Parts: sequence; C-alpha cells; structure tokens
Amino acid sequence: MDGKVTIVANEIRNGLSAALLDGATWRKSSRSGKLGNCVELAPLSSGQVAVRNSRFPSGPALIYPRAEVAAFVAGVKDGEFDDGLS
Repeated sequence: MDGKVTIVANEIRNGLSAALLDGATWRKSSRSGKLGNCVELAPLSSGQVAVRNSRFPSGPALIYPRAEVAAFVAGVKDGEFDDGLS
C-alpha cells in the first residue's frame, strides 16, 4: 500500500481507512479476547459489510457484499473451515 486513500468517485473500496467510514457501527464477537485480537464488522448504508482488525481500528477495511458475508458465516456454521484451525 502506498498510504493513499482509495476513494474513487465517492465509492467505498477495499483497503480504505476504516476511520473514513463515517457513521459505521463496529461490532465484535462476545467470544473475542480481551487483547483486541479479533475482527470487527460494520454494516454500511450501501448494504455492504466492512471488516477490520480490532487492533488497528483506523487501519484498512475490507468491504464485502452482504451475500458474501452471509455465505461465509453459513460455511463457518457448517464446519467448512474447521480444518484451517488444526
């Protein structure tokens, strides 16, 4: 990354500083550790979902369509990613 803000024609893009997402309400799992080692999600008014690392709250945010996040969560619930933890 070159440190430049990635807003093109007022469009929210991956890698945008999470601090620039005005009005985003960030949430993290109640199962996350007290050391801030978790991811946080924020629904956006565009219908997309922003994801950031809680240790770097003004760092880059990844932006996903709601359907992709729903598919990922369903896969986690079904155990499709359990092998990645062993």
